[in-house]
Amino acid sequence: MYFIRTPKIIQSIYKNYTWKINTNKKEIYLTFDDGPTPEITEFVLDILKKYNAKATFFCIGKNIEKYPDIFKRIVSESHSVGNHTQNHLNGWKTNNSDYLKSTSECDLVIKKSITNIKYQTPNTIFRPPYGKIKKSQAKVLLKKDVNIIMWTILSGDFDNNISKEKCLQNVIKNTKSGDIIVFHDSKKAFDRLKYTLPKVLSYFTKKGYTFNNL
Repeated sequence: MYFIRTPKIIQSIYKNYTWKINTNKKEIYLTFDDGPTPEITEFVLDILKKYNAKATFFCIGKNIEKYPDIFKRIVSESHSVGNHTQNHLNGWKTNNSDYLKSTSECDLVIKKSITNIKYQTPNTIFRPPYGKIKKSQAKVLLKKDVNIIMWTILSGDFDNNISKEKCLQNVIKNTKSGDIIVFHDSKKAFDRLKYTLPKVLSYFTKKGYTFNNL
């Protein structure tokens, strides 16, 4: 079970995390977790370019190491990149030392892979895999001026139990200005992603929205 739209009570309890962007403009913030992935991330980048949309990619360190050219394309096309740990760890199931080591390793991989990345200053942006992070882990990261990015809308593209049409409706029916939406540029999500993303971009572009990166 998961919430399509994150309840305000959860956002208020974990108010040190970023759940949405306060804005008076018609802006939406697309994010993509778990890449870079061959063909899939490239598909996403092609569609974003078609709509002149910017997005934020929360990358797994080991995937950056495997596919450095795809990672460099993300950056060269002026999208933002964020830390998603080196090995996609679940913070609730991982001791603090190993979890924080994995975040540091991913950060180093990012910094070694490309220079002059926008996200490096003033703050690193980080999204915990599965959205699961212990308060004790978050406390250490926040002290390092890491901006922990959560989300307003879960598309559900990762969910094999929903249809691609349901995934689209999750986004269309629930998204508002300033919302942060989660997609995944992963093999598991691709069938739903490739159907949903172009339609989301088309639908909201026609309504006068822009898509910006964090």
